[in-house]
Amino acid sequence: MTLFTASRGRSATLHPERSRRSTHNRPLHYLICGLIALVMLVPLAFMFAGAFKPNADVLADGDNWRALIPLHPTLDNFSSAWERSNFGRLLLNSLVVCGATVGLGLIVNSMFGYALARLRWTGRNVVLAAVVALIIIPFEALAIPLLLMMTELGWLDTYQAQIVPFIANPFFIYLFYSFFLALPRELEEAARVDGAGPLRTFRSVIVPLSKPAYASVAILSFLTTWGQLLWPVMATRSEDVRPLPVGMAVFQTLPPLQWGDTMAFATMMTVPTLVVFLIFQRAFVQGVAAQAVKE
Repeated sequence: MTLFTASRGRSATLHPERSRRSTHNRPLHYLICGLIALVMLVPLAFMFAGAFKPNADVLADGDNWRALIPLHPTLDNFSSAWERSNFGRLLLNSLVVCGATVGLGLIVNSMFGYALARLRWTGRNVVLAAVVALIIIPFEALAIPLLLMMTELGWLDTYQAQIVPFIANPFFIYLFYSFFLALPRELEEAARVDGAGPLRTFRSVIVPLSKPAYASVAILSFLTTWGQLLWPVMATRSEDVRPLPVGMAVFQTLPPLQWGDTMAFATMMTVPTLVVFLIFQRAFVQGVAAQAVKE
């Protein structure tokens, strides 16, 4: 933060006209940011308000300000959605898949990123180029071959079909790689002088210094896995391993159609993502600020 402040002060000294123009435009920037935030928050507010409304009022109030305020709040939608959709089982499935994918992904992707950033081995540049190239390939292009592989392995309709293919992620490997490159080498050299090998140096020196990177990857990985729909639709068949996004798609088709129950389902599905963000919020903001200082 000190570096960032000093950089801004030096920039203002060297470019006073640019600094004045930036100050004059600040209210406009705030207005644009406020409008964008409003567009993002209104659907969320509609969902939360609808979850606490009687079912008949959800769409009836949709064309006026009462859509965002539950005038007659009730919790009946939550109990109804929980019982009709077997929400507890769906939630357990999503927690197992997300927990394993995020936890194992942090270990594998960070160690791969460290090997690319710090260790010297034959073919390192080729592997790094392959990782960067893989980032631009959409998952939809790999879905059918991956489905055939899961079929051959007999993994369809299992947890491992939803976890194993998504542990290693080229985008997260590159994030760790770029973060590790910015760490000072002197700390690692001091650890090696004390007799520490690469694995111990990574565990005792690199990991404690990289909490912002781990928090950023944990949040991004959790959000990606939690909201994934295409692959679970292809790879799951039964409710025993079905995650929440697929459960919600099925729940919407169950008669009778109750919009209050649907909003309650969506609200309960959103709460875990808010909890994860609040847990890692501080380290996540530090990681974003560190990337801004580098820029």
